Parts: sequence; structure tokens; C-alpha cells
Amino acid sequence: MSDLIVTKRRLIEGKWEGVVSRADGGTQPETPRISVTLEGKQVEGIALKQGAGNDWELCVPVPSEAISDGLRTVLVQDSQDGTVLAGIALLCGEALDEDIRSEVELLRQELDMLKRAFRRHCVETS
Repeated sequence: MSDLIVTKRRLIEGKWEGVVSRADGGTQPETPRISVTLEGKQVEGIALKQGAGNDWELCVPVPSEAISDGLRTVLVQDSQDGTVLAGIALLCGEALDEDIRSEVELLRQELDMLKRAFRRHCVETS
């Protein structure tokens, strides 16, 4: 298990930015060993630089291969033990429109069922 944690800062202009720090709040004198992959392939162009205090600034360019229909996940891992520290999930495309609509419809139906059951319970117990 890694003693590093990665906290997302923002995703802007095709670059995901985060902060790498030690879980115990201690100092990280050397550059953390971080690997970033998309479907098992290394993502090129990541940058780590010393930040404020004990933190390191991580910048990951979102690869163009990750931008396509469906769900794609870029993983940020500790290179030493393979622990996943963060994930960058990209969800886009028309293929998912129907899936999302059907999920929302299912949630609405379940909510209506719960409302009816709750109202029935209130009538029966009063």
C-alpha cells in the first residue's frame, strides 16, 4: 500500500491537475514515482514539480485517445507498488445517451415506488 495520496485540483484545457503528498503529512524529499496509464499504456508528458510545503504538483495531459464514445479511465498509480492513487474518468458520446436516460427513468420509477410506500406507511400508522 502506498504512502502517497493524490488530490485532484482541476481539469482545465485538456490538463488534469492534482497534488501529490504523503498520507502521514511528512516530507517527500525526492520526486514521487508516479505512473499514469490509459488501458495499460503509459501516458506521455506528465509533469511533477515541487509545490508549496511538502506537496508536489502533478499535471497530466489528457491523451486524445481517451476522448471517444464511451467511458475511458486514466489511472494515476504509485510506480513502486502499483497502488491506484487517482482516476480520471471521461464519459462522452451519443452511445451513452440511451444508457443514462434509462438509468434516470429507473431511478424515477424507484423513487415513485418509495413515495407510495412511505405515504401508505404514514396513513397506516396515524
